[in-house]
Amino acid sequence: MANRIYSTYPMVKYLRKEALPTALCPGCGGGTVLNAFANAIDQLKLDPRDLVVVSGIGCSAWIASPYFLADTLHTTHGRAIAFATGVKVGLPDKKVVVISGDGDLASIGGNHLLHAARRNIDMTVILVNNFIYGMTGGQVAPTTPFGAKTTTSPYRNIEHPLQISETVAAAGASYVARWTTAHVYQLIESIKKALQVKGFSLVEVISQCPVQYGRRNRMKEPAEMLRWFLKNSVPVSKAKNMSPEELEGKFIIGEIINRQRPEFTEELNKLIDEVQEHFGLKGE
Repeated sequence: MANRIYSTYPMVKYLRKEALPTALCPGCGGGTVLNAFANAIDQLKLDPRDLVVVSGIGCSAWIASPYFLADTLHTTHGRAIAFATGVKVGLPDKKVVVISGDGDLASIGGNHLLHAARRNIDMTVILVNNFIYGMTGGQVAPTTPFGAKTTTSPYRNIEHPLQISETVAAAGASYVARWTTAHVYQLIESIKKALQVKGFSLVEVISQCPVQYGRRNRMKEPAEMLRWFLKNSVPVSKAKNMSPEELEGKFIIGEIINRQRPEFTEELNKLIDEVQEHFGLKGE
């Protein structure tokens, strides 16, 4: 029965069928992100053999590994971007993609995220933000909304969340966009753009976690969280005319930045060529 279901899904050619069904919780947004990524690859007609997909530790790290059919690196906690940097420098012709969660990439690995953006390394990061440490028990995270309840903030969270997309844009990324799992078609288009950018690109995906986050915040059903996303999403163009107080608790969606900057690996290889030429080592 399962095989018949998979055979009707047009993106199944990009998945490791032996790993299905997924281990993701019912209602998790991870499947939506995997579907959007596969559709972006398909629409761009990219050969998965030209991809290296890197993930860290956490629920969202499972999106790429083991489910996406390409060369994948499942790395240590918070170090996905560090590993991806090594891959890009060593194999500059490969298209390097990182898919992982907010806890892995923006908390434990936040330092790597900022400096990869600053260096403008040619990689695409799809950061799945579900506001919480989902796999380890639902603890408060740097992305947890103000006032939300978690296992380690049972009364309410008194910290304001890190604005990931805006921070990465300020650090120097070439392309940054944010969407929710309720904006699937827009998400696919942004992933396609990110994959074609020369430089560091980030697509932040606000995603539902009904098991760890939703049930503690009066949204036990996945559909309730999706409605919450839609109700509180504000386009970038509209957000520019709103005050910080008006934007409290809202999700600013759309393209945050899209610009051209010198790319790290190209500049590194230029430097290597210059040094070799200076010392008469060119061609050796």
